[in-house]
Order: sequence, then C-alpha cells, then structure tokens
Amino acid sequence: MDEWIEVLAELRRRGEPCVLVTLVDELGSTPRNRGTKMLVTAERAVNTIGGGHLEFQALAIAREMLQQGEATLRLERFPLAARLGQCCGGTTSVLFEPLIPPRPQIALFGAGHVGRALVNILATLPCRVRWVDGRAAEFPAAIPPGVQQEICDEPLEIVDAMPPGSYFIVMTHDHALDLALAERILRRGDVGYFGLIGSLTKRKRFEYKLGQRGISEQAIAAMRCPLGLPDVKGKLPAEIAVAVAGEIIACYGRG
Repeated sequence: MDEWIEVLAELRRRGEPCVLVTLVDELGSTPRNRGTKMLVTAERAVNTIGGGHLEFQALAIAREMLQQGEATLRLERFPLAARLGQCCGGTTSVLFEPLIPPRPQIALFGAGHVGRALVNILATLPCRVRWVDGRAAEFPAAIPPGVQQEICDEPLEIVDAMPPGSYFIVMTHDHALDLALAERILRRGDVGYFGLIGSLTKRKRFEYKLGQRGISEQAIAAMRCPLGLPDVKGKLPAEIAVAVAGEIIACYGRG
C-alpha cells in the first residue's frame, strides 16, 4: 500500500508535521515484514504495521514525538510476547522518523483590528495559528486557511494546552485579561516567544503587578512589550502587524 506516499506529499505541501514509522528488523513471528511503514500525524494514521498492542504503542510514541516537537530519529525494540502480549511471539525493531520539522505553534489572543491584520500575515507563514477571542462577532466571516478559530470564554485553558516552545501573542481588548494571560504564560517557563501589545508604561505597570504575583524578574524580562521590530514604525493596524510578524520570523529563523 503506497497511500502514505501520497499523504506525505500533501503534508509536505501544507508543512504539517508527521512521523514515519518503519519496521526495520524482525526475528521470529511478527505481524508484518521488515520495511512495512505507517505514517502518523496528530489526527490520523495511514497504513498499518500490524495492529494490536504493537501498533497502539507505536502510535503513542509517534504522537508524543509530535507533541514534544522531537526532530531526531528514535529506534525502539519490541519483544512482542514479553512486552506487548501478542501471540505471534517474535521481536521487531521500529524506527520513528520525523520527516517534517514542526512549524511554530502560535496562540494569538485578540481579534481586534491589529489581531485581524496580523492573522492574515501569519496565515502565509510556515506556522500553525490558534486565534482566540471570546467575542464571536469580532472574527471576520472568512478565517484564513490554516488558522484555527477559538471562540473561548476561558483563554487561560488555551495557554495550558499549547505544546512546549509555543509562541504567544497577547493583544486583547481587556488589560485585566492581558495581565492574567501574561501571568499564565510566564509561569510555564517553556515558551518560545511571548509578545504583549502595549507601551512602555503598560510594561512597567505589568512588571510591578507580575512581580507582586511571584513572577521572577528573569521570567518577566523575556516578555516582549512593546512588541514588534522597533525599526518598523507606525501605529496603523497593518503597520503594527508587519512589525510583529517580522519579530516572529526573526525568532523562529534563529532556530
């Protein structure tokens, strides 16, 4: 079955991360022969390496790699009877191969004028965007391709659900919500980028309040506020969006 080849080509076109799982060795009775492949994404699996507990474990490993953003090969040996209780009783080795580097995962909080201008740029970049706001009416009728709309009254839960290394952009209509999001993001300690819209005055106010809540000076120093490339001037939504997008590109470009 070569369906996985066609799916892989489509994933490459979209820039979607996946793991190619291959049986690279076999000893004794095994459910599939050496060379059998299965392609795994966050939502689906294409082809099979034999089903049963072996495939269940392989899917779990592959999806953990995707969740953690692992980019290196991984080889696992499975004694089928001893480790997995499968009746075939042989031993197989499985290679897990991340084929497409994971794109930056971005959570954008706020669907105001700047948020709408920014999301149109982010949608053209090699990144995955969750666009979050509790006000359904603020979103445009057409959401850009590749952007996941989140009409959410509990945005802090989105912060918790993002994988390690994620990028966070906060530009909501509510300073109290901005502060709550900033605190939750900084407490993670594993973000790739955190930008908060606002002036130097807002930054000073937030530094004081975050410090009162136990956030360290070192953690606060990683917060970009004002956000965006400083050489890109202007206060129009499109100008701010270009400055922020440029900073995002510079950030993931260093990786």
